[in-house]
Amino acid sequence: MASTETRKMVLAAAAACEDKKAENTRVLELDPADSGFTDFFLITSAANDRQAQAIGDEIELRLKRDFATYPHSVEGRKLGEWILMDYVDFVVHIFLAEKRAFYDLERLWKSARPVDLEELKTTLKEKTAAARKKAAAKKTSLKKPTAKKPAKASSTSRKTKKPAN
Repeated sequence: MASTETRKMVLAAAAACEDKKAENTRVLELDPADSGFTDFFLITSAANDRQAQAIGDEIELRLKRDFATYPHSVEGRKLGEWILMDYVDFVVHIFLAEKRAFYDLERLWKSARPVDLEELKTTLKEKTAAARKKAAAKKTSLKKPTAKKPAKASSTSRKTKKPAN
């Protein structure tokens, strides 16, 4: 099962695609029985090779800045027809429209479950809220009321001398 951190990275990559005007962005959650090498595919299309390169650069920049992670490998960046970015837990595919139609990864991975990005955002918000609630409950249960210790009397008290008559 994919971690919350992985889901956040996939969501950040999808947001980068949206910001660079990528088209038809889809996230597929792969079946662990069929695919032991990754949890998600993010598949998107670009109008031309320059836009595909810009999308790839934006994804890499965001994940580097927000999660301090780099792709394990990147293929096809120079040509820009099909850029593949392997982040181990998820793989990003940036296609030109005609290449995407030709390779049709969605058809090849029929067992993969399409993930709605809004559903992914909602799930992450719920998990974050539950984790915060659990942490707050744990914090309050660890705090026990402590009684204040009485102040110690000073051992160096002054002795007053009586005047001699």
